[in-house]
Amino acid sequence: MPEAIKFRVIHQDAQTRARLGVLETPHGSVQTPVFMPVGTQASVKTMTPEEVRALGGEIILSNTYHLYLRPGPELIQKAGGLHRFMGWDGPILTDSGGYQVFSLAALRRITEEGVAFRSHIDGSEHFLTPERATIIQEALGADIAMAFDECAPYPCPYEHAQAAMERTTRWAHRCLKAHTKSDQALFAIIQGSVYRDLREQSAKELGELDFDGYGIGGLSVGEPKEIMYEVLDYTVPLVPPDKPRYLMGVGSPDCLLEGVERGIDMFDCVLPTRIARNGTVFTSRGKLVVRNAEYAGDFSPLDPECGCYACRRFTRAYIRHLLKTNEILGIRLTTIHNLYFIFKLMNDIREAVRHGRLKQFKEEFLKKFSL
Repeated sequence: MPEAIKFRVIHQDAQTRARLGVLETPHGSVQTPVFMPVGTQASVKTMTPEEVRALGGEIILSNTYHLYLRPGPELIQKAGGLHRFMGWDGPILTDSGGYQVFSLAALRRITEEGVAFRSHIDGSEHFLTPERATIIQEALGADIAMAFDECAPYPCPYEHAQAAMERTTRWAHRCLKAHTKSDQALFAIIQGSVYRDLREQSAKELGELDFDGYGIGGLSVGEPKEIMYEVLDYTVPLVPPDKPRYLMGVGSPDCLLEGVERGIDMFDCVLPTRIARNGTVFTSRGKLVVRNAEYAGDFSPLDPECGCYACRRFTRAYIRHLLKTNEILGIRLTTIHNLYFIFKLMNDIREAVRHGRLKQFKEEFLKKFSL
């Protein structure tokens, strides 16, 4: 069977675990390390696919749980797959729905067979199994699908984390068996909460199954960042070095830098677009809440050092006015800015790795960003 994706490490940093790679998919190549903006409902909120591409986006993440509920995988398959349905011709990764099920703790019940849950939309009852999650993702037609997993909360007792990790491994076997789409890659998800022996066991057992790539899940769920970094320190070296390493649900600039330094190749997070809709933007000197009254008469750009469309054309005062009057252009401009900022950061990180100066770049960036 031909490989659904090909991943090549083209440069390894001498001082850290950071590396540059190329991920080749049926819908194009991706330079890694890469940040994937989240298109939950088959759309990166407020952005057209052409705008995402122009800002620097190469691969988009879409949400299996939400697309399963509406409009349904059958309709998307009938439309020719997710790429045609949403008008995006680049690579797409779909999550398995496991995290969304985890976040709906009051509405779901986990068994060995799968997860019974009620829709957050209309309360209707559903049952999602590893097989069903795999079949749905095949119908969606993403380039990369994720195995169905159980994400343990933080904090949780050792016994809970162990049971979730072991079930995730059993479910991974079932996903592999159910997966039949030769032009779609399947990634496993390493679990184990913050317990080193569980993470090691998960990485070892899933590594032996030879998935196309490996997600590191169960982080960025409430634990302190220092603990997340510690987990990455001992987990990343256990992931097969010839496979992509994907840190799930992480997207703040400091975490992106720390993750790359530890050898992560792929990231995703709703953070840049979500805070944009709340009137907060990233700048070279940290976060700026442009909705605040202090910017009502500020005629400087969101970030004087930024070259995005919003910063070239508009002022903080104008964008604040748009946000306060609920004009859609306001959240479009803050979203454009935040995505441009993150994509440029990832490009700058790749250049720093290429030239052996990641540690220096990270120190300079964070010193300025935290002001």
